[in-house]
Amino acid sequence: MFEVYITKAGKFLPNDPISNDEMERYLGLINEAASKARRIILRNNGITSRYYALDKAGNSTHSNAEMAHLAIEKLFDNTFSKNDVELLSCGTSTPDLMLPSHAAMVHGLMKNKSVELNSSSGVCCSGMNALKFAFLSIKSGSTKNAICSASERPSSWMIADKYENEVVNLKKIEEQPIIAFKKDFLRWMLSDGAGAFLLENKPKGNISLKIEWMEAFSYAHEIEACMYAGGDKIENGEMKSWSDYKSSEWLTESVFSIKQDVKLLDKYILEKGSESMKIALEKNHVQADDIDYFLPHVSSHYFVNGLHKSLAEKGMNIPREKWFMNLKDVGNIGAASIYLMLEELMYSGKLEKGNKVLLSVPESGRFSYAYAYLTVC
Repeated sequence: MFEVYITKAGKFLPNDPISNDEMERYLGLINEAASKARRIILRNNGITSRYYALDKAGNSTHSNAEMAHLAIEKLFDNTFSKNDVELLSCGTSTPDLMLPSHAAMVHGLMKNKSVELNSSSGVCCSGMNALKFAFLSIKSGSTKNAICSASERPSSWMIADKYENEVVNLKKIEEQPIIAFKKDFLRWMLSDGAGAFLLENKPKGNISLKIEWMEAFSYAHEIEACMYAGGDKIENGEMKSWSDYKSSEWLTESVFSIKQDVKLLDKYILEKGSESMKIALEKNHVQADDIDYFLPHVSSHYFVNGLHKSLAEKGMNIPREKWFMNLKDVGNIGAASIYLMLEELMYSGKLEKGNKVLLSVPESGRFSYAYAYLTVC
């Protein structure tokens, strides 16, 4: 078995940062009225700026695959070129197309050579799954290097035009139609961007991050779907697929919009997160005191105090000064968030040889969690 190192990181954030007051200029007004939920949601999530691959007319400026490609381009230099890549592993929850795969579309933009591909789907853990595939490939000796990426472009799913037909339908039965909170909620939570890592079987340059281990957990056997798109829940909690709706209902029901059951989110996200993290640390004989930097992906600052308390109650009291986050400035970019956090920390000048870094990524799709433990080399 070979050792695996993150030897370089890259990122791409589209266009200029967008403040809270500018969001509806890009996403548009639903039913020609400002969202009543927007200010409450933004106050709780603590995000002050984010990025959209949109112009103010709601037109796309970059595809998801293009953003991933632009992040990957940052990994190449005179010591490693695009023609040296052996494996490309890409994760996203908002692909441009159902088919071909997201990784195939990114590879198509690279214009390099034939490589092995892996596409990871899901929600926020899709980026960590892409990383793990690359990690295991090098670990086993199947490849000597790999590039993994995570990218998201939810903005194009959330522009007001996507809800226009539902509003028209609701007007037939309500004087003042209001889009369901489960749909409006995520419009003020999510943003666009991409991150990428170069993995190799030897350390390189001034700083490399050795991947000691990765662990992942799913609680889908216990809990129904919480965050979903391309369908809707029926009364018994099961999912009804877009393919089982009439084509006219795709528009009148906003079937393809991203939705979240906030009651399930509040009930399970911290409980299962602390439970799974405890299992991961105990399995790999890591104590909370061993961790120098804790990078938790959280969708909202609303959860930070609760996460700290929940971890401490299970014997994992990681002081807040060891937490490293950038949610406030770049927004919640789903699967790409952990890539952007680690990229920023990696080049911050804060890391010292021997430091231990823990990555923690939850996803509320049906409650999955992924962890990675790194050593600074």
